[in-house]
Amino acid sequence: MVEQSKRLYFIDAMRAWAILMMLQGHFIDGLLDPVFRDPENLAFNTWKYFRGITAPVFFTVSGFIFTFLLVRAPRQGWDNPRIRKGVRRGLQLIGIGYLLRTNLFGLLDGVLYPSFYLVDVLHCIGVALLTVIGLYLVASKGPRQLFPALLLGLGLVLFLFEPVYKAWDYSWMPAMAANYFTKANGSVFTIIPWVGYATIGGFLALVFRRYREDRMLYLKSIAACLLAGAGLIWYSSAFFHWAGQQTGWELFPMIVSNNYLFIRLGDVMLVFAVFMILRSLMKQPLFLSIGQNTLSIYVIHFILLYGSFTGMGLYRFLHHSLTPWAAIAGALAFMLACTWAALAYDRHEARILEGIRELRGLAGKGIESSLRIAFRALRVQWGRLSRFLGLASRS
Repeated sequence: MVEQSKRLYFIDAMRAWAILMMLQGHFIDGLLDPVFRDPENLAFNTWKYFRGITAPVFFTVSGFIFTFLLVRAPRQGWDNPRIRKGVRRGLQLIGIGYLLRTNLFGLLDGVLYPSFYLVDVLHCIGVALLTVIGLYLVASKGPRQLFPALLLGLGLVLFLFEPVYKAWDYSWMPAMAANYFTKANGSVFTIIPWVGYATIGGFLALVFRRYREDRMLYLKSIAACLLAGAGLIWYSSAFFHWAGQQTGWELFPMIVSNNYLFIRLGDVMLVFAVFMILRSLMKQPLFLSIGQNTLSIYVIHFILLYGSFTGMGLYRFLHHSLTPWAAIAGALAFMLACTWAALAYDRHEARILEGIRELRGLAGKGIESSLRIAFRALRVQWGRLSRFLGLASRS
């Protein structure tokens, strides 16, 4: 088996890079003083542009990895063991997304704050995995080309019609459901159009796997990604402008007016090309470990920065208060702290889980013992009350 059919180290490295960029992006964006957000400043504009690449890369790589593993399973169709794992993973991500937005003090008061219902990255990736599974099952009885066509087609539809469905009114839906489709209530991400990046990532995975035995795979893939990336960044707006003139459809000028989805897809393709070019440097165990622990890193960063469960995060105490140098130094320290904590958890996960099980066992025994004592005390008091009322013998 040739090199490219082995583990795709460049994908792990891309995922590691994306999560680290997300850490510094969230830290600086949340804590940098607005006074220093100068749109005329080259350094700030450069940082802002590259920060905008992070989420598209993360969604695309997530779709790539999941789809690659899905079709690599020994059994296909409904018998594919990756289906059950994928459904469980998708639901787990959605559940963790809601859990991270839970405030324990609010729960003690019997209140779920509106922020609990907002949708973020984890919710969208969870829905994206379930969507890929749904398309896979729909295509399982069809020709081999159907699955990649559905993945690419859904992504393009979500991108092309974004100006249309973005203007729709979702107020008729319950807020919890509407937050998956609109940012009007404060959601950070929505499943439309962001699921599109994941399905396009799945399409790229199928293409990559289809030609995995080609000895020129990386050379051809790099060239294709460079051409596609450059074309999307510099010529997609011109293409849609031309298409609007030729067809008279109002949709195309609407796309041109805010063509961020296709331009960011072009950025993603260039990032793919760069990491494939540098793939020989991406086999370091650290890259692999970080790439495999992105969920832990995300959870830890959310707790430390936004104060999940308690509201006591850095965001509360340092919100929009740091100078640029303090924000940069803090972001580096934040990245190191979150990564170290996640990797430490990964190394000691078995011991930690065993400790949690022991605590649960002790807690269970404690609860059982407390209930037994309470029952005995209640029985004694009931006996005394019965004798007082003359309902029982005093002998």
